[in-house]
Amino acid sequence: MNLKGKTAFIAGVADSTGYGWAIAKALADAGATILIGTWPPVLKIFQMGLRKGSFDEDSTLSDGSKMEIAKIYPLDAVFDTPDDVPEEIKTNKRYVGLDGYTISEVAKAVEADYGKIDILVHSLANGPEVTKPLLETSRKGYLAASSASAYSAVSLLQKFGPVMNTGGAFLSLTYVASEKVIPGYGGGMSSAKAQLESDTRVLAFEAGRKWGLRVNTVSAGPLKSRAASAIDSGQGGKKNFIELAIDYSKANAPLAQDLYSDDVGNSALFLCSPLARGVTGVTLYVDNGLHAMGMALDSDALKNQ
Repeated sequence: MNLKGKTAFIAGVADSTGYGWAIAKALADAGATILIGTWPPVLKIFQMGLRKGSFDEDSTLSDGSKMEIAKIYPLDAVFDTPDDVPEEIKTNKRYVGLDGYTISEVAKAVEADYGKIDILVHSLANGPEVTKPLLETSRKGYLAASSASAYSAVSLLQKFGPVMNTGGAFLSLTYVASEKVIPGYGGGMSSAKAQLESDTRVLAFEAGRKWGLRVNTVSAGPLKSRAASAIDSGQGGKKNFIELAIDYSKANAPLAQDLYSDDVGNSALFLCSPLARGVTGVTLYVDNGLHAMGMALDSDALKNQ
C-alpha cells in the first residue's frame, strides 16, 4: 500500500472521532498528501484543536510519526457555486471572513495549490430532521437531507473529476438504512443513503468512461462519532441512537466484536489504492457482517427456544 506522490482530498472532517478522519489517517499512513474540507461553522474550532494538539493521540501513524494535514479548506457542500449562497449565509457570523467555500471554488483552489489529485473522499451527511420519523418529515427537511448527504457527492465528483488523475478513486460513506428499516434514523436520511448508493453505480459508469475514475462507497457499521452521538434514539431511554445501534450490532452481527474507525479506514485505503484498480461501482460492507443477518438473535421470540 504505497501512496507516496498521491494527493487525497477528504471532504467532511471536523474532528478525530469520525470515519473521515480514520480514512485520512489510513491514506496518510500509506504516504498520501492529505487535504481536508471542513464545514465553515466548525472550521475555527477544528483548526484550534489541531494547534492545541487535541488530536495528537489520534494522529499517530504506524511509524510513530503524526499525520500531517497539508491544508484545510472551508467547504459547504450544499452550495455548488457562489451564486447559490443566500445572503443570510454570507452575513452569518459563522461565515464572516470566509469565502471560496462552495464546491466549485474549492475544486479550483485545490487545483491551483496542488494541480491534479488522485483520491476524493465524501464523508458528508446531514439531515436537519433526522430524529423525526419519515411520516413526520417535512419536504424541506427531506430535500435538505438529500442535498447535503447525496447530491453533494454528485457535485463533488462533477467539480473535482476534471482535476483528478486517470486511475483516481472517489469514495463515499453510506449506511445499511439505505436498504433496511432502522427506526430512529429518520428525516429522509435513509432515502438519502439509498440515493447515494444508486448514484455510486451510475457515477462509476459515467466517471469511469469520462475520466478513468473508480467510484465506490463503504457501508459502515455504527460508530460513536461526535456527529452520530447527536442523534436521539426516539425511544425515551438513556441511550442515544448510536449507542443502541452499537449494542444491537454486537448482539446480532456474525462477528460479535467492536467496530473501530480504523476498520473502515483500512478498507477505504484498499478501495483508494492501486490494489483495487478493477473495483468500481461497489458498496462494500464494513459492519462485522450485520448486513447479512435476517433475524435478530436477541429477539424476544428466540429467548425461550
